[in-house]
Amino acid sequence: MNVRACQKLAGLLMALLLVGLQTPAYAEQAKVKATWVWQTEWIKDGGEELLDYSHEEGINLIYLQINRQMSAEIYQTFVEKAHAANIAVHALGGDPGWALEKHLPDMLGLADWVNDYNAGVPENGRFDGLHLDIEPYVLPEWEIRQEEVISSWKSNISAFLSRISGSGLELGIDIPFWFDSYTLEDGTPINEWLMGSFDHVTVMSYRNQLDSEHGIRSLTQAELELADRLGKRVVVAVNTKEMPGEAHTTFHGLGREYLSSTLEQLSADLSSYSSFAGLAVHDARSWRDMPTGGDGATPPNGENPAPNPTPPTTPDPGGGGTVPDADPIERDSRVRGTYIWEARDVVEDGQGILAFAKEKKLNWLYVRLDLEQPFDSYSSFVKQASAAGIEVHAMGGHPIWALQENRPRMMKLVNYVKEYNRSVAGDERFHGIHLDIEPYVLPAWWADSDRVIAEWTSNLDAFVSELKKDSSLEASMDMAVWLDKHKAPGSDISLSKWMIDRMDHVSLMAFRDTAAGSNGIVSVSKEEIGFANELGKPIILSVEMKASHEGNHITFYEEGAAYMEEELAKLPELLQDSPAYAGNVVHAYEYWKNAKP
Repeated sequence: MNVRACQKLAGLLMALLLVGLQTPAYAEQAKVKATWVWQTEWIKDGGEELLDYSHEEGINLIYLQINRQMSAEIYQTFVEKAHAANIAVHALGGDPGWALEKHLPDMLGLADWVNDYNAGVPENGRFDGLHLDIEPYVLPEWEIRQEEVISSWKSNISAFLSRISGSGLELGIDIPFWFDSYTLEDGTPINEWLMGSFDHVTVMSYRNQLDSEHGIRSLTQAELELADRLGKRVVVAVNTKEMPGEAHTTFHGLGREYLSSTLEQLSADLSSYSSFAGLAVHDARSWRDMPTGGDGATPPNGENPAPNPTPPTTPDPGGGGTVPDADPIERDSRVRGTYIWEARDVVEDGQGILAFAKEKKLNWLYVRLDLEQPFDSYSSFVKQASAAGIEVHAMGGHPIWALQENRPRMMKLVNYVKEYNRSVAGDERFHGIHLDIEPYVLPAWWADSDRVIAEWTSNLDAFVSELKKDSSLEASMDMAVWLDKHKAPGSDISLSKWMIDRMDHVSLMAFRDTAAGSNGIVSVSKEEIGFANELGKPIILSVEMKASHEGNHITFYEEGAAYMEEELAKLPELLQDSPAYAGNVVHAYEYWKNAKP
């Protein structure tokens, strides 16, 4: 055979090889070994490190987070390389808020982005599927309007499926193992409806034992049996993320060998189910960072606790030791800040927040935390904010946090922040914890406000005591301007004064659209500013940019950002005799960035 013939044969063999490798591994008969990739920076350089790790672990399906701010070319390069390595890639998106009607446009935006992307790239660069991670049970609304949330969630998913219909994509969704205990309005179990609506479901069976009464095998049995009857496919998922206070839900700290042996046994045990499609490990970064070693036997916690069909609320006992202080921030003494209510904004678009903060000359952020996120989801953002002269305070809260039965939820936030600050560098630490608890929207307030106030103040006492026992983290809260009409329990002290005295600072919701005047910001704040002056405590005035059904005078929504700035600029002079006045925060980032000029 001559040289030219040899070259042609070699070229043909290479082409055949590439065609074979580019066939997605997630075929009908293939067993899945999947993982989630939430950190899109992993693929910006082509994703070689991720692909090498995938090869090492035998991963053949990647759920890849879609950051719509990132260029399609980056995704195309990675998907082509993944296909060449016989790895299927499913576009990943989701947020608990996607269960609410107001966030439907964002959810449909993912469908549109993926449709447009796949239409614009060659076949070997296209996504093989689309995967949703929506966990509405972590929403505050789930606690008080569960049926309404389930209904809007179902409606949103139906609209999403309609939008993506005909795409040819494999459609999947994450569900917890306990969804069989919840039903739709017509009585259909939620997990049954989801299985019928998607090509496969990934069951988050987050436990670290296989054989115990509440181990992985027993917790997934009902879903696998149901999927067998429905002719659907189930991927069984485990967790490797660090879960402070919930060690039984993760393989974190147990060693790579123990995880591998458990997965091998689990796959063998579940193969008798026709619906069993394979395994998934959450998530790629935590999995990669697991140490080798571990005893490969029984997790240290012993028997897994019984499953609880609500987000865990048990307080984390913490790691012990004094919580180190955050590095001081060089900033103007006058606070100028905003609230970041969407926790995913920090994780997905931290650079956008920081660019906005630079444009608006901000030096203060209240940032709501998603306690399911690993610490490194926040450390880079806080570090960059610190370098930009921005003080960051962790934020959380819900009206039901005023009730004594929900104190553990508050303590979970406290302990998360403490452990976070113990684990990161000084310029990556939070400076405080800020609470937004507004129980006056609860029916219980109108039924017995005295009881609610008694439980609320008791919870706030516990919050401050727990925070201060081993840290100098700043304790703060939002406060309505009319709370001075109520008394603190068992005293003749104004509730507002009690709160100002208990906290290191308060953010007073002085929601008015003029600085001066009989119903302006200064006027509605005068009682609380007087208390703060008397107590020597700083008080920050918060203003509103969100549209309000309570009247145009409540918000700057109609007037816009420039008018708001003019009014805020008047406050230092109007309050020059009030040393407690510490500055302003605008509620909130998501409204301010979209405000009228």
